[in-house]
Amino acid sequence: MAYTIDLTGKKGIVFGVANHRSIAWAIAQALDEAGMQLAITYQNDRLKENVVKLAPTLHQPPLLLQCDVTDEANVQQTFSSVREQFGELATLVHSVAFANRDDISGEFLKTGWDGYRLALQVSAYSLLPLVRHATPLMEAKGGSVVAMTFQASTRVFPGYNVMGTAKAALEHEVRQLAYELGPKNIRLNAISAGPLDTLAARGIHGFVDMKKEHADRAPLRRNITHREVATTALFLASDLASGVTGEIVHVDAGYSVMGM
Repeated sequence: MAYTIDLTGKKGIVFGVANHRSIAWAIAQALDEAGMQLAITYQNDRLKENVVKLAPTLHQPPLLLQCDVTDEANVQQTFSSVREQFGELATLVHSVAFANRDDISGEFLKTGWDGYRLALQVSAYSLLPLVRHATPLMEAKGGSVVAMTFQASTRVFPGYNVMGTAKAALEHEVRQLAYELGPKNIRLNAISAGPLDTLAARGIHGFVDMKKEHADRAPLRRNITHREVATTALFLASDLASGVTGEIVHVDAGYSVMGM
């Protein structure tokens, strides 16, 4: 039997598109190619222009929405628009993360409360209200939530600092929500991707060295591509992954299995 992924007729929302290098954008392209109708969010007016330019390259015109995940009223309005336009959701992609530059480039010991709170609020806590609002739109037919994480959740990556803490929290949320929403046939998984050239990656001290070390040590002896992460998200969004929930799926050319 041949297996293909056809998401025609299904609706999805992707949070976190900033530009053409965004992992969120690569995932949006993969979902669109499979036939899914999408809503795409951008954080603010500064990023709107980039997203507006990208939108026409998709097969179906996406619903474009501004959403600051730290603003509950804005989140609620986003999902009100989705409910009005789509009526239901099959997939939600959480590809949102932020920390102040000083809190990822300095000493973790010196992280202040405001910076710590901001990193956790944007990068981890935001998954909760997004899923909370998405659940009523998914529970009739079931759904899939895909979040983005990184191996710094369980390992020390100098220069990642408080973002590692945020990713650890995010991964626990994925497991906890997978348990709570399983009876509603809503699945939650996270993709732990290897280093990729993104807008956020530019702020990580030593990122170029990190990429080289990954390529040198990974079993596949190379770095990964945006497309490889995107097609993994596509799999997790599809019925091919109907029995997969609460998982952290590594897409890192095998780097995470190495001990030395």
